[in-house]
Amino acid sequence: MKKFKKWLVVLLVMGTIVSLVSGCTSKTDKAEEKVDESQSLAGQTLFVYCGAGMTKPFGEIADKFKAETGCEMEVVYANAAQLQNQIKTTGEGDLFIAGSADELTPVKDVVTESKDLVKHIPVLAVKSGNPLGILGLNDLTKEGVEVVLGDGDATPIGKIANKALTDLGILSNVNVIARAATAPEIFNALSVDECDAIIVWKENVTGSTTEIVKTTDLDAYVKKVPAAKLNSSKNTEAVGAFMTFLDSDTAKTIWEKYGYEVLN
Repeated sequence: MKKFKKWLVVLLVMGTIVSLVSGCTSKTDKAEEKVDESQSLAGQTLFVYCGAGMTKPFGEIADKFKAETGCEMEVVYANAAQLQNQIKTTGEGDLFIAGSADELTPVKDVVTESKDLVKHIPVLAVKSGNPLGILGLNDLTKEGVEVVLGDGDATPIGKIANKALTDLGILSNVNVIARAATAPEIFNALSVDECDAIIVWKENVTGSTTEIVKTTDLDAYVKKVPAAKLNSSKNTEAVGAFMTFLDSDTAKTIWEKYGYEVLN
């Protein structure tokens, strides 16, 4: 009986050891699997063209995607005309994140498919406190009001400004002192007191020295930001994973943080 008890103790101890080793091995395997999944695209690179006005939100989204998948993100930020020219000239790239769907037209022959992500909302912005009492687009024609707009040929926001002011029949009466190449440059002109008013994207108006005018004058000119796949892309796996990531709560939360209205 004593021998039996001794063997029973030995067996129980051995069983405990096996269980512990098995448990550790299982946990280690699961941890390794998790690491492997989180770095599933390590060694791959996505080349993306993105409108300069979306540098902050898209940069943060790209960083999050890289952190989760290990995929490197090479992003070129510029105005629409510059990006369209580079896409057509180089024949390279995976995705084009344009300021509006209209900007896909010049490169439609190299776009295989696209998906709308968020609303791109144009606004009228002035200096904080609105010292000149600008309440709408018509007030831009007041004497002494100096305005900076986007390039009407190269930038979506410049084209929108031209269209809105032309539709009201006042474009020629607005004192446009400069045209900027990108939305951030437009906003910078107002923030450093180089002008009195601007038409720019909502997300670009930040800080305490400027404010958005509450007017419905630009409601009809809201655009949608598309993510377009390019036929030059050979990185099917990474592109597919990134397009899926753009539908994630993580990506949507980032867009919303910067003032965008998420679609779907």
